[in-house]
Amino acid sequence: MPLPKIATPTYELELPSTGETIQYRPFLVKEEKLLVIALESNNTKQITTAIKSVIKNCVLTKGVKVESLPTFDIEYLFLNIRGKSVGEDIEINIICPDDEETEVRVNINLDDIEVTKPEDHTNKIKVDDSIMMQMKYPSLEQFIKNNFEIDDKNAMDQSFELIATCIDKIFTEEEVWTTSDCTKKELNDFLEQMNSSQFKEIEKFFETMPKLSHAIKVKNPKTGVESDVVLEGLASLMQYHKYSLTEIENMMPWERDIYVQMLMNHLEEEKLKQQQANAF
Repeated sequence: MPLPKIATPTYELELPSTGETIQYRPFLVKEEKLLVIALESNNTKQITTAIKSVIKNCVLTKGVKVESLPTFDIEYLFLNIRGKSVGEDIEINIICPDDEETEVRVNINLDDIEVTKPEDHTNKIKVDDSIMMQMKYPSLEQFIKNNFEIDDKNAMDQSFELIATCIDKIFTEEEVWTTSDCTKKELNDFLEQMNSSQFKEIEKFFETMPKLSHAIKVKNPKTGVESDVVLEGLASLMQYHKYSLTEIENMMPWERDIYVQMLMNHLEEEKLKQQQANAF
């Protein structure tokens, strides 16, 4: 006699980029195992493939191309899947901004974290009086690369590569150039022709890009000072705070690996800043 099948609950959410309602389910043990194996490999391609595979499996609505979703959709979707898999409430220790050392324990409901979009954000950039650019948001592959494959030595090259992959098309009143028809060198040459003010408009696109955001008030028990703290993006939830050993132990294994990797990257950045400061 075959064993009974365990029913898996399904949930709904609206994708921030389009407002489309999709159905999804929590992680299963087999998918958590897939993530752990991928993260232990330290292979970016394997990690990308695993996350893409898991999210694809968890999204039940047909026709949703996970690899084409903007990064903030991926973050929002990933956060909701995580919440339904482990729990919506998380407790974290936040360092009070006023003295930058006192830790306060705060409870956050993942359902309260939303994607925000500044009013001045636009995906159309005016290069000059005749040339315009239409941008697109970073893909899942670029999201993984930015979070797991950080190379300080090639930071400038990576920045240009990110920008080039996010150009959708370049156009004038007479002609349109889609980036799928352009080589990487052609796009880099085009970007390098820009002056500082033109390039800042591209930077503004990324700086004002929709992102996960959650504002909370934190009161320092030592000083009595109440401060506003804004959490932005998944990385902020991990890098900005210090988790207790109990919280780290309660993380899913793949979450713990991500946190440790991000912490190591953060410590390396702080070490580099200190070395640069000592040099002057």
